[in-house]
Amino acid sequence: MRMIRYPLIIACILLSQVVSAQSSACKNTAYLTFDTGNMAVAEYIAKVLKQQNIKATFFLANEKTKQGGYSLDDSWKGYWQARLQEGHRFGSHTYDHSYWVQDVGESDVMLRPQFGKNAGKAIRFDQAQLCQEISRVSTRFQELTGKPIDLIWRAPGGKTSPRLIAMGERCGYRHIGWSPSGFLGDELDSKRFPNTKLLEQASRGLKNGDIAIAHLGIWSREDPWAPAVLEPLIENWKKRGFCFALIPN
Repeated sequence: MRMIRYPLIIACILLSQVVSAQSSACKNTAYLTFDTGNMAVAEYIAKVLKQQNIKATFFLANEKTKQGGYSLDDSWKGYWQARLQEGHRFGSHTYDHSYWVQDVGESDVMLRPQFGKNAGKAIRFDQAQLCQEISRVSTRFQELTGKPIDLIWRAPGGKTSPRLIAMGERCGYRHIGWSPSGFLGDELDSKRFPNTKLLEQASRGLKNGDIAIAHLGIWSREDPWAPAVLEPLIENWKKRGFCFALIPN
């Protein structure tokens, strides 16, 4: 019995030292989030997150993909199942990626869906219609993975009003934006904002408690951001003492 106990005691001591070292290395906490976008670098981002042992929060909309389908169609079932098994978190980005335009009347909002049957049209949404637009993502995610999303959402483009956020809360969903220094710039023009510049800015700009945002692929950028920036950026953040957490409940 004694010969068994001593190795166990030593193992516990070594484990506590590792946990202590990891805790002391985490001087700051940040939250890494990704919106769906065109999914062109979705597999690459998943690989980097796994290699770097980072959990992220994904905000999902049924967006048109580089491959020709949509980000919540059956072809992406395995992708979302794998991310769920890895322990990431998921929120709604509205099903049709619907941008807030303005508040209308005493209680409604005007949204402009980017996809779906009303793509490009300014549509009036009442409370029930907005709840459906947000929660439809959860219904579809559960069809794909067997689990609903978390009760969080992000308005496309970050365009909101106090009324829109309050309406989302009445649907049971808390709105999650991002921090100014957490805007990673992957949707900016690559000639004016080359990857080297974005890497430098984001490496030194992130602050404790910041929510960072990027996409799983973006149409508006010629020079893809993630393959050039994501991994060295994470490594630079880690050198600054950052650890990464999921959006809190």
